[in-house]
Amino acid sequence: MLEGSILKDLKVAHQSGEVGKRPLNFGVYYKNTLVSLCHALEDCILTCQSAPLVITAFQRGKWYLVEADRYGDIANRADQIVIMATADAGFAEHPTSQRSNVTLVDLDPTDPVAQEWHLMILAPSYTAMVLCQELSPEDYGTQGVPEEDLERKFYGFWTFEQGLVEETVNIAIAHIDRYNPDLANQLRAKVAEISAQSSDQDEIYQAVSMVVNYLQDGHSKHKHEALDNNLVSNELQAFLRLAQLIDQTDVSNPNAAAEVASLSVAMAQLLDLPAWQVNRLRLSALLHRLAFLQRADSVLSPGSFGRVTEPDPDAAPSCPIVPGAQLLRNMGRLNAIATIITHESEHWNGKGQPAGLAGDEIPLESRILGLLSEFQQRVTQSNLTDALAQCQAEAGERWDTKLVEALTLLVSAIQQGLSLPIQMPKIAAGMWLLDSHSDEELLNLSEKVTERG
Repeated sequence: MLEGSILKDLKVAHQSGEVGKRPLNFGVYYKNTLVSLCHALEDCILTCQSAPLVITAFQRGKWYLVEADRYGDIANRADQIVIMATADAGFAEHPTSQRSNVTLVDLDPTDPVAQEWHLMILAPSYTAMVLCQELSPEDYGTQGVPEEDLERKFYGFWTFEQGLVEETVNIAIAHIDRYNPDLANQLRAKVAEISAQSSDQDEIYQAVSMVVNYLQDGHSKHKHEALDNNLVSNELQAFLRLAQLIDQTDVSNPNAAAEVASLSVAMAQLLDLPAWQVNRLRLSALLHRLAFLQRADSVLSPGSFGRVTEPDPDAAPSCPIVPGAQLLRNMGRLNAIATIITHESEHWNGKGQPAGLAGDEIPLESRILGLLSEFQQRVTQSNLTDALAQCQAEAGERWDTKLVEALTLLVSAIQQGLSLPIQMPKIAAGMWLLDSHSDEELLNLSEKVTERG
């Protein structure tokens, strides 16, 4: 990373060991992936409930000119847009640049930010950020700089985390201060105003859907294995980042996904499941709290972490729809994962939800995930012994008896010193979590529900 760049300053800030500053995971992104990501996140501004502050870095003015018309539409919805780039012919003359809420910052060609590609969006109801720095010719190695523009590579990361976006915006403002102190002071006041407002961040669901759709469109436009893999990896990253946000907003249980994933892997190994099933179960555990979202417009609002509401017994039979799980189906490679987390709240005796499946009708991974997610929740409220006793009391009714027996062995091992690693995967390298079994149809739910009706 270049000294004095925004990306480097943020990375250094998170290596200090300061409380609340965890190390950041970076990845490599092709330009085509970044275009899709940025377009998706920018388009969400058009429907954003609050007018955001947008700060961007385009490297050179000519790259801004490619997007200038789009930014005219964005300016209609944004509170203020600041564009950093080296000046090129026509850069400042475009009509969008003349808008009262659009400000250009002409970077010195030697400024390290002139090698960066940034998009920062800060509003009470929606925050998002893409931070990247183009690889140097030396970084490309013997293959050299690619001739195809969309194959250019950038090093960085992206996120929806409000605190991280605000921190980076302040770093960018400090950089802008070197060029335009009055603008920097104006932006500091704007950030303070946004921070003082109540923050629901309830538009992330739509942003995730849009990111996945844009990335999938990229598949149809560019038939290139490496580029396609980068797109797929970022589709998965979008869901993992949403799951991470859900945990972060639940102060009573902020490590649920990582802990359930660790328990799931241990349980799967105890049951001697094949490696592909262990992997699929782990990914399901990392995403399992998406199933508890009540509505698409309440992703990060209070009450989002409860169980799915009880089905109406008088309602006509239909294929159950669980909002969070349906979101996963936007990515075809996650069909099996969606099915697994949809049915984690089924009961062994058939009295659960959403479909009233019973016994072995319930996918094995759903049975494991349901038991372990409930066990983990109970541990946070009491202790290992009491949580296990509660699950044992429900064996044969709510839970598969054999799985409760396996959980008993696992708890005994933990009490005797077994250590389970609790860590989130590197989201920027999520591709390895997918395999050929990730899109399997585990059951034909509509037929089963119809037969039961």
